[in-house]
Amino acid sequence: MGKKITVDPVTRIEGHLRVDVEVDGGRVSNAWSSGQMFRGIETILLGRDPREAWLFTQRFCGVCTTVHAIASVRAVENALQLEVPLNAQFIRNLIMGAHAMHDHIVHFYHLSALDWVDVVSALKADPAKASALAESLSPWPHNNTLQLKAVQNKVKAFVEGGQLGIFTNGYWGHPAMKLPPEVNLLAVAHYLEALEYQRKVNRIVAILGSKTPNIQNLAVGGVANAINLDNQATLNMNKLFEIKDILDEMMAFIEQVYLVDVCAVGALYKDWLPYGAGVKNYLAVPDFPLDTKGTKFDLPGGTIFNGDLGSVKPITSFNDPYFRDNVTENVEHAWYEGKATKHPYEGETKPKYGEFDPAGKYSWVKAPRFQGKVMQVGPLAQVLVGFAQGHELTKKWATKALETAGKVAGAQLSPAILHSTLGRHVARMVRTAMICEITLKHWGLFVENLKKGDTTIFNEPKFPSGTVKGFGFHEAPRGVLSHWVVIENGKIANYQAVVPSTWNAGPRDEKSQPGPYEASLVGNPIADPEKPLEVLRTIHSFDPCIACAIHTLDVEGKELAKVKAL
Repeated sequence: MGKKITVDPVTRIEGHLRVDVEVDGGRVSNAWSSGQMFRGIETILLGRDPREAWLFTQRFCGVCTTVHAIASVRAVENALQLEVPLNAQFIRNLIMGAHAMHDHIVHFYHLSALDWVDVVSALKADPAKASALAESLSPWPHNNTLQLKAVQNKVKAFVEGGQLGIFTNGYWGHPAMKLPPEVNLLAVAHYLEALEYQRKVNRIVAILGSKTPNIQNLAVGGVANAINLDNQATLNMNKLFEIKDILDEMMAFIEQVYLVDVCAVGALYKDWLPYGAGVKNYLAVPDFPLDTKGTKFDLPGGTIFNGDLGSVKPITSFNDPYFRDNVTENVEHAWYEGKATKHPYEGETKPKYGEFDPAGKYSWVKAPRFQGKVMQVGPLAQVLVGFAQGHELTKKWATKALETAGKVAGAQLSPAILHSTLGRHVARMVRTAMICEITLKHWGLFVENLKKGDTTIFNEPKFPSGTVKGFGFHEAPRGVLSHWVVIENGKIANYQAVVPSTWNAGPRDEKSQPGPYEASLVGNPIADPEKPLEVLRTIHSFDPCIACAIHTLDVEGKELAKVKAL
């Protein structure tokens, strides 16, 4: 048995995650992913009115609020076969698009870029050379020498004052950090700019959702946004054009900054392209509906098995039986009663906590499966499913990304490089660009529908006696999110949420199949066991999300080092 490293908790994520790895010969030979927090909202919902479930479910997480709200109302609407007015669909889509852009920008710049960017190295950069490099790749106006020098001086003042703030505990000087100083300087400058752009786009969520986080405007059957183009107290053209202006600004930032930064990092770390693939079964669901029934979408969904794009099988509607019938969850290695595999309609949330046991139960996260197979979800799954189906926007932005990265790397890059840690970052950027373009389109569709005089926002739900079941899915920033509800005589009899990080962070199942996090770590290099940066790189590429320190253990479980983690 090799050296044991325990990273607990993983930081720069949302929630509480522990990752254990065994290292042999400088590489990860085995891994375990353990969710360290019990949720339990499914139990709180039992017996409640289904119309209020979305208010509770968006409290699952402090980051992914809107996505749980939308999946919840979709689940109840599916149970009732209730159509949603076009205006409501477009308002929901605008919220979803803005939230996704905010989430993806925060993830790359503020949660994961510091796994690749050496902030202190930026002090060695020549701002003029950094500017020349940036201008060869992008027309972004803020990449000039004067502004980059100002950023460098700001970092220098922090370092000399011993007050690096949010950058204090990074692994600066780590042997796996290989970017040139000029690229590090550009990345730090764009990190600071991204703080402003993630704030701007999140304003759209607040305008339409009344507040953020935890929006207030949804309803089973539509939305609660009163529309009167001549009334300043309602949704009107002034607010809609404010949204349009923000989206136009976001498109420029995404194309001229985010795309270039991700491609440059990927190209300059091309030795990392073989690492982190793990599970090559992919699952995505369609989203951004274009009709009242959820049968036409602007983002495609489907499955791919064994990395074979030719195996793609579409998921085509909110009623798709292929998705509905093939999702299960197993608790063989999760801290719940029993060891059963169950469909979400029959799922149970009965906690039974015990010690961490890698051969037994070791996580609060269940193990979802599709047709009994482990599936990776997230932007990479969506991009590959879209590419395999010939989706025009996917092809457009994926091709642009590969060409930009290839220009920096001095080599032609194929879509095969996307099966990797860095590929997940590239795919997330591609998805952000697609979503911005789609959100702008849906803004236009919404305005055109209003011009026709249609201001309908809500269809009233009616609950039958007896039992009805429904599922609602959403391609959230971290991947496939689905809510499943059983309603008996108008009250919730069962409620289960199968969330993206359940698919990716889940433990082994009854067949001992490792989850995507676990599989993706095997084979990763580890340069310094006391600073396991490479573990963080791959885990962060899935976009989990926040905690506090790293503990490094030897094979007997004794603490080797305890290091503050950024």
